[in-house]
Amino acid sequence: MLDSIHKGKYAFLIDASLCIDCRSCMVACSVEHNVSMTSTRIWMKGTGIMGTFPDLASHTAVFHCMHCDDPSCVSACTVGALQRNEDGIVVYDAYRCIGCRYCMYACPFEVPNMNLDEQLPLIVKCDMCEDRLNQGLEPACAATCLTEAIQFGNREEMLQQAHTRMKENPDLCDHIYGEHENGGTSTLYLSPISCDELCFPCVGTHSTAYSNRQVTETTPVVAGTTALALSGIFLAIKHFGNHKENSEDAPENTEESQS
Repeated sequence: MLDSIHKGKYAFLIDASLCIDCRSCMVACSVEHNVSMTSTRIWMKGTGIMGTFPDLASHTAVFHCMHCDDPSCVSACTVGALQRNEDGIVVYDAYRCIGCRYCMYACPFEVPNMNLDEQLPLIVKCDMCEDRLNQGLEPACAATCLTEAIQFGNREEMLQQAHTRMKENPDLCDHIYGEHENGGTSTLYLSPISCDELCFPCVGTHSTAYSNRQVTETTPVVAGTTALALSGIFLAIKHFGNHKENSEDAPENTEESQS
């Protein structure tokens, strides 16, 4: 991990025990970014109906960019379209994106996605409603949540609140998803069931960004070396061919001069 990596200023705290699957957060995201419901930056994870009638249960939680402390997507992006700003928000510049999808393959949370219905599809992802934050407003999803399942605020305060809730509510699992996953994130989850059951990705505690950086930083060097090597081979073959033609033409020129 790089020395410059720091914890984010803000964080989401999402409590699956309070989510009622109303999807008002998805509508708010759609309106805020002026996109269709199929292109929102968030989606739902859930268990479906569990149990046997009449003892039925269902658990859901909104899912979006985790805003990692050391984002794998940022390290994989070769054109700098994805960056982590000073507040720890992973932001995206569509004008730089070339649609290579490296970030989609790199993200262990499977967050970046594409709208393949577009002629030139590019990446879409949550940016923590950066424009709203600059206006002193909460992200649209948090501001709209009817049950306050989505909380937003200072990261340290959100983390402290998560630990407090976990101690006070024995129905919650003894695990804050996102606190340590992929080296730590700014999206924290509480749940009455394991995150595996909520279909959240199983992610280790070490960020894959370091390995990604090794690959992306050496790619230009490897590409340049390969190009030079191929150019050298081409020139050598061309020189050998010209030399062979000149050698074959030499006897004929000698005979013509003698006659």
